[in-house]
Amino acid sequence: MADIPYRFDRTDDTAALHDSFDDLEPGAETGRVVSVAGRLMLMRDQGRLAFATLRDSSGSVQLFALAAATADFAGFAKLRIGDWVGATGEVVKTRKGELSVKLATWVLLAEARRGFGDKWRGVSDVDTRYRQRYMDLWANEDSRQVFQLRSRAVSFIRRWLEERGFMEVETPILHRIAGGAHAKPFVTHHNALGNDLFLRIAPELYLKRLVVGGFERVYEIGRVFRNEGLSPRHNPEFTMLEAYAAYLDYRDLMALIEELVAAVAVDARGTTELSYGGRPLDLTPPWRRATMLELVEEHAGLRVDLTTPIDELRAAASGAGVKVEESYGPGKLILEIYEKTTEAALWGPVFVVDYPAEVSPLARRHRALDGWVERFEGIVAGRELCNAFSELVDPDDQRARFDDQAAARAAGDEEAMVIDEDYLRALEYGLPPTAGLGMGIDRLIMLLADVPSIRDVVLFPTLRPEAP
Repeated sequence: MADIPYRFDRTDDTAALHDSFDDLEPGAETGRVVSVAGRLMLMRDQGRLAFATLRDSSGSVQLFALAAATADFAGFAKLRIGDWVGATGEVVKTRKGELSVKLATWVLLAEARRGFGDKWRGVSDVDTRYRQRYMDLWANEDSRQVFQLRSRAVSFIRRWLEERGFMEVETPILHRIAGGAHAKPFVTHHNALGNDLFLRIAPELYLKRLVVGGFERVYEIGRVFRNEGLSPRHNPEFTMLEAYAAYLDYRDLMALIEELVAAVAVDARGTTELSYGGRPLDLTPPWRRATMLELVEEHAGLRVDLTTPIDELRAAASGAGVKVEESYGPGKLILEIYEKTTEAALWGPVFVVDYPAEVSPLARRHRALDGWVERFEGIVAGRELCNAFSELVDPDDQRARFDDQAAARAAGDEEAMVIDEDYLRALEYGLPPTAGLGMGIDRLIMLLADVPSIRDVVLFPTLRPEAP
């Protein structure tokens, strides 16, 4: 390997050069000497003259090398696409109007031993893009822009929440009990303690403990892990925003969520009127509110309720393609009918409000509807973006719900929750009226970036093992 320096003194990135000098007239010289660094993405050797495109994380600029003025011109002209270079020279505009650095000296910063070939023009093979993201980011400008958008959006969400009194916290990723959501966890083992632990499927129960502890508005943006299959909407590890606010209910959260999503869209895309998959998508508040039962009747033509005879619900579910289990009660059957017949047809955005208590073990019972809870999901472009509810604050009711979940687990439901005695103890100290939400950051970025797969917004998605 060539003698690679330990550091390089860069004075400017390429975006700064364009900001300062794009208005130069063709053929102009500035007298300003700069040092830039990045990867060579194009090389044209014309004998006594060579042009190269240098790209860094902010953009690109042309390097203009003359045999009579550039140190080791021959070595520069032999560089390959993909090599990292530090370059020093005067900022000029060529006669053809290309902003350039007139190269005086250069140094090799990293050798590309794997040739880029024509890959810098764009990689279309999706497996290569996801598996070799380090190459995809150079080869596909769209990929780079998606992840820059993601970074800006997450930063904006943090600022937006903190301006409204939310405090960012960190809760455990290793859980003694897998709780806070219906999902199958990943299991690991702690050698020193001699017991199994679970990668968290949700931070919910820890965040609500903090509300009990007196932090009235808390949020966390972090990875959660669910031992489930792969799909365009599912990755076993994904990023979740969860936020909890004392003294609010689920209707307050509808307003908060639609305002947050609209604000993120304006910041990231300049508008709330987007296009997703070639179809218009307007995120402007207010979003529609509709009950699950109203939407099932509207989209599937089925009039069902918790009071509908169980045999009729089972027949309706079977007719919709649901594999009915004997353990399903009316609430579970209605949810399955909704998910089979209606959810994917909701372009939205729409808040699907009021869920059966049977499928909502952590939500507070509806103040007016027996058998229902104050819960909603935000559906955008046919998929769940967020889930939220007025939180269950009664420790006796919570214990009864946990008991129901434990019975379902004993009957074979691997995603059912187990009893968390410490969480019940926390509730006994008193949880004030509280509302909480969970929002999939990856799915939000999919909408903002107009990409079809979660793998397009996760830098290193989970993939099947690479063939030898």
